[in-house]
Amino acid sequence: MEAIRDRQVSDRYRPGSRRTQRTSAATLPSDGRAHNLSLVRQTLHSAGAMSRAELSRTLGLTRVTVSDLVSELIERGHVVELGQSDEVRPGKPAILVDINRQGLQVIGMDLAENSVLRAAVLDLDGNILHRMERELAEETGQEVIRQVLELASEAAERATATLLGIGVGTPGIVNAEGVVTTAPNFEWKDVPLRSLIEDHTGLPTLVSNDADAAVHAHHTFGGGSDDTVLVKIGRGVGSGLIVGGRRARGAHSAAGEIGHVTVGTDGGAMCKCGKTGCLETWMSVPSLERALAEAAASPQPEAAAGVVLREAGERLAIALAPVVGALDLSELVLSGPRELLAGPLLDAVRQTLLSRLLHRDPSPVSVRLADDAEDIVLRGAAVMVLWNQLGVS
Repeated sequence: MEAIRDRQVSDRYRPGSRRTQRTSAATLPSDGRAHNLSLVRQTLHSAGAMSRAELSRTLGLTRVTVSDLVSELIERGHVVELGQSDEVRPGKPAILVDINRQGLQVIGMDLAENSVLRAAVLDLDGNILHRMERELAEETGQEVIRQVLELASEAAERATATLLGIGVGTPGIVNAEGVVTTAPNFEWKDVPLRSLIEDHTGLPTLVSNDADAAVHAHHTFGGGSDDTVLVKIGRGVGSGLIVGGRRARGAHSAAGEIGHVTVGTDGGAMCKCGKTGCLETWMSVPSLERALAEAAASPQPEAAAGVVLREAGERLAIALAPVVGALDLSELVLSGPRELLAGPLLDAVRQTLLSRLLHRDPSPVSVRLADDAEDIVLRGAAVMVLWNQLGVS
C-alpha cells in the first residue's frame, strides 16, 4: 500500500528524506540507493516473501542490483532469508527473502484515552504482542510526563526483538520537532515530548497528534480512502485528515484540531481552554459521560440520554460540514467508545452532515465507526515508526 507522505516525520531518522531532497538541485547517488532500499522493504512488507528474481521483476531493477540491495538489508537486519522456495522449476531452487518480521518490533503509545495511558509492543504487521496501561485520573503537567516516561521504559523492557523506535499519539498540537505546543487537557505547553522520551529510553521517537496517528492506522490497516477525515473522541476531540493520499498538516501543524472550535452561538459550557461552547464540551468522552449521568437522574432517562447523544452528534456535524464540503472528502470515520458513538450519536452525525452538503446520488460521503478503535492510535503510532525507519507503510 502506498505510504502516506507525512512531512511531520523527523528527518533525523529518515534516509534520503524528502525535505532534504527538495533543497538540493541534484539527486545524489546515495538518494537513489536509499529509495531503492526502501522499495525493497516496502515490496516485501506488502507482498510477503519472494525470491531475488521475483523482486527484480516486480521492481524493474536488474538482478545484480536487487542482490546487492538485499545483501545490504540482510546486513542491517531488515531482511532475512527464509530458505528454499517450494515452487518446482528448472535450475537451482530459489531462496526466499522477507522483511524481518520476527526480528524487529515497534513501540506504540496512546496518551489520548479518557483515564488511562496505554502502550504496546507491536510487530511489523501491526499485531500487538504485549500491552501495558497506567491509570490516569486527574493528573496533569509534570506528573503526566513522569508517567509517560515510565511507561515508555516499561514497554521497552517487554520487547523481545530489536526495537526500531517509539511512536506516540498524544492530545494537542504537535510540531515537526515533536514538541507538544499545547494540550489543554494535560495543561501542557511547549513540552519537548520527543526529546524527553528519546533521552529517557535511548530510542528514536516520533510524536504525533493522536487523531493523526489514528488516521495513519485507518489508511494503512483499515483500508481507508485517500480522502478521509477521522475524528478521534477520547479525553478530547481531534481529527486527522488524508487528502489525495497525503496527510494534511496545516500551516501551524494543527490541521484537524476541531476540539476547540466553537460550535453554535447559543453559549455552552466553559472549556478548559478558557472559551465557551467548544466542541469538546459536548463531544469528549468526559463531557458525554457527565451529561449522560445527569440524564440518568431525570424523570425520563432514556429520552434525556437520546437528546444528549443527538445534540453531540449534531454539533460535530456542524463543525465538520464545511471541512467535508470544501475538501470533497469521501469518508468520515468516528473512533472512540462504541457504546457512546453507535446509535443516536452516529445517526445524528450522518443526518446532519448530509443535510448540510450539496445533495448527490449516491451519497457524497460515507459515515461510519472505525474498526478496532481501542488500538487504532497504538497501531498508527507504529505505522509512523515503520515509515520513518524502514520506509514502509
